[in-house]
Amino acid sequence: MQSFSALPVRRGVLYVAIAATAWGTGGAVAAELYDVGGIGPVSVSFWRFLAGLGLLLLAHLVRRSRRPRTAQSLRATFAANPRRALITGFGLAVYQTAYFASVQQAGLTVATVVTLGSGPVLVAVGARFTLGERTGAAGTAAVGSGVVGLVLLMGGADGSTGPAPVLGIGYALLSAAGYAGVTLLGRSSGRKNAGGAFESTVTGFAVGTVCLLPMALVEGLLPDMEYAAWTLGLILYLGAAPTALAYTLFFIGLGAVRATTASVVALVEPLTAAAIGVLVFGERLNPVVLAGTALLMFAVLFLAVDEGGGRAGSRSPADPDPEPGRRAAEPTLRVKD
Repeated sequence: MQSFSALPVRRGVLYVAIAATAWGTGGAVAAELYDVGGIGPVSVSFWRFLAGLGLLLLAHLVRRSRRPRTAQSLRATFAANPRRALITGFGLAVYQTAYFASVQQAGLTVATVVTLGSGPVLVAVGARFTLGERTGAAGTAAVGSGVVGLVLLMGGADGSTGPAPVLGIGYALLSAAGYAGVTLLGRSSGRKNAGGAFESTVTGFAVGTVCLLPMALVEGLLPDMEYAAWTLGLILYLGAAPTALAYTLFFIGLGAVRATTASVVALVEPLTAAAIGVLVFGERLNPVVLAGTALLMFAVLFLAVDEGGGRAGSRSPADPDPEPGRRAAEPTLRVKD
């Protein structure tokens, strides 16, 4: 696996974009599982984690057999940084379960827009205080726009997208907080050249699976198998595309791009989900909700402007450029680590 420090920035952005596109389909698949499987958001998350973990373990065994000297063992990865694995696993469990609960209560479009619209704002604030990644006037405008957008969404949400939209928005904010924590932790590990991105993803999902199992048992673990092939296919897809593939690419990409940059690029997800929600599930947004959605998107645009404002202005003085030669050779590159 390519190390964090050797990964080009453009490729890191591409990895995050592919991950976000795959994530954008996850909420729609979960909504379908609610109907055909008759299970709740915790159980959907558990089966997603379990399927993803199985695929990740299989990929790990293949990597170890092909590169026994360079591929890290899962035991060594966990022992090297158990705190990272535990926090990542717990954060992933909170993020995904709260998001699926939000989809159930507020609808796919609103849930995804709120989660991924407020996520970059939380990441920007967290990165300022934990990583020293500065946000200037554009970052301040993003926070203000995001707050106003959320107020409009909460005030204008009605039953046209889901049965309990305000509760769903609350779940979405909880999901965004979990997303922000995982993103900041992944970026912090990448800046320290911690390596082992793939193995850390595996251990994180193992922890998340264990965290979800007791709650899934209480909620109702086993899905209805009236449409067994379709149900199993949906679970397998959730484990493969928006889980095993997407999170591996995401954590690798975080080693090359800043946390805020990654959260901005990840807005491919709400665009994908919104299109599916409107075109497939027939969701409709009233003018107030549309205005709130627009303000959340403007918040992200403000952050994107801040990201393009120059590397020097966004990096802490204590965080020197690790590759000045390559930066000098790429004067037009606008995303920064």
